[in-house]
Amino acid sequence: MSQRLIATTYASQLVVVDLQTRLANVMPVEAMQLVIKNTAILLQAAKILAVSTLYTEQYPKGLGHTVSELLPFLEPNSAIEKTAFSCLGEPKFKAKLNRDKPQIMLSGMEAHICLLQTALDLVTSNYQVFVAEDAIISRNPTNKANAIARMREAGCIITNTESICFEWLGKADGDAFKTISQLIR
Repeated sequence: MSQRLIATTYASQLVVVDLQTRLANVMPVEAMQLVIKNTAILLQAAKILAVSTLYTEQYPKGLGHTVSELLPFLEPNSAIEKTAFSCLGEPKFKAKLNRDKPQIMLSGMEAHICLLQTALDLVTSNYQVFVAEDAIISRNPTNKANAIARMREAGCIITNTESICFEWLGKADGDAFKTISQLIR
């Protein structure tokens, strides 16, 4: 089966992995702010374009809940709690994934642990994985770079927030284009 190299709204799902308060507090500050900003853009674009969204929380009792900056763009109380590093290790996550939407856009942390294991499991499960490089983070930039290399070698498409949004749009007209263009500026 050949896969499209462009993200499309009809085939996409956005997955935000473990962007939680206590974990965010130990990340490099400027890089974390950028990840939150870009994830918020992805979440808003997904909402405008009716792209389904899932988000996870790794052991929230210990790591806290999703960062408050993203809560306005997420369905309240719909976080999928997990203890497995890979999202696919959590049966509730697997149950909510839509098999009819084979393109998964990933953002979150940590790039070299939960995000990497999720991406690798998704590829193995025949999903086409797009990783928004500017919307993922690890405490150590070297670990993030290593995770990106591993994901690319496994067949993930390494991209960025703006590319995903404009691929979802497909054309430069209409209210959705105007609104999403404003988000990216």
